[in-house]
Amino acid sequence: MTDLDALLLPFGFGFMRNAFYISILVSVPTALISCYLVLKGWALMGDSVSHAVLPGIVLAHILGIPLIIGAFAAGMTCALATGYLSHNSRVKRDTVMGVVFSGMFAVGIVLYVSIETDVHLDHVLFGNMLGVEPHELWTAGLISLAVTVAVAVKWKDLLLHSFDPAQAQASGLPVVWIHYGLLAALSLTIVATLTAAGLILAVGLLIGPGAVAFLLVRSFGRMLLVAVAVCMASMLSGAYLSFFLDSAPAPTIVLVLTAVFILAFVRRQIVTRSRSRRAVEAAAAE
Repeated sequence: MTDLDALLLPFGFGFMRNAFYISILVSVPTALISCYLVLKGWALMGDSVSHAVLPGIVLAHILGIPLIIGAFAAGMTCALATGYLSHNSRVKRDTVMGVVFSGMFAVGIVLYVSIETDVHLDHVLFGNMLGVEPHELWTAGLISLAVTVAVAVKWKDLLLHSFDPAQAQASGLPVVWIHYGLLAALSLTIVATLTAAGLILAVGLLIGPGAVAFLLVRSFGRMLLVAVAVCMASMLSGAYLSFFLDSAPAPTIVLVLTAVFILAFVRRQIVTRSRSRRAVEAAAAE
C-alpha cells in the first residue's frame, strides 16, 4: 500500500463516508447558531438545552414516537421554562438555567436507567457518527437546510436583537418571535447534532466555532463565514484523524476545535500586543 492509498483509506469505508456527510451537514447550522450564542452570552443556554432534551428522547422512545419530536419538545420546554422563571423571579438567568437543565437532565437519567430496551440510547449521550444511517442523514440535512435558510433570511434582525434587544423593539422588530425563534433553531440544531456528537459534546460545536471566529474577525458577516469554515474543517479533520487514532470521532472533533480556539486566542494576543507596541512607538515619535 502506497502512502497515498493509506491517506485515502478512510474514504473507502461506507461508515466513514457517512461520518463525513453528517459532518458537512451539521457544521453549517451549528456554526451559524454559535455566532449568535457567543454574541448574546448564551453559552450556558446551549449547554442547558443540549442536556435538557434527554428526557424528551427517552419519553419518545417509551411512547414509540420519533425521537426528534421528543427532543425538540424537551428543548423548547427547557427554553420556555428558563425564560418564564427568569422574568418572574429575582433569580438571575444563569442560575435559573443551571437549575432547569440539571433538573431535566436528572429526570432523563432516571427514566433512561429505569427502562429495559434493546436500543442503545448511549448513542444519544455520546454520539454515533460511525453508525449514521440514511434516514439520520436526511433528518440532519432537512434540519440544517431549514435553520440555514432562516438565519440567512433574518441574520440582520437576529444580529440587532443579539446586540441591543431594546433597540430592536424600538425599530419595530417582533423581538418575542425572534427570541423564541432563535431558541427553536437552537433546539432543532441540537437534534441534528445528536448522531454526530451526542448530548454531552454538542455544546462544543455550538460554542467553539463562534468563539474562534469572534477572535479572528471583526465583521459579523465575515464571522458567520469563518465560523462555518472552522466548524466544517474541524469536524472533517476530527473524523478523519479518529480513523487513524482509533478514537471516537465526536471527542476527537471537539479536541481539534479546542486546539483551533487556542491557536486563535494566541494569535489575537500577539496581534493585540503588536498593535499596542506600535501605538506606543508612534506616540513616542511624536
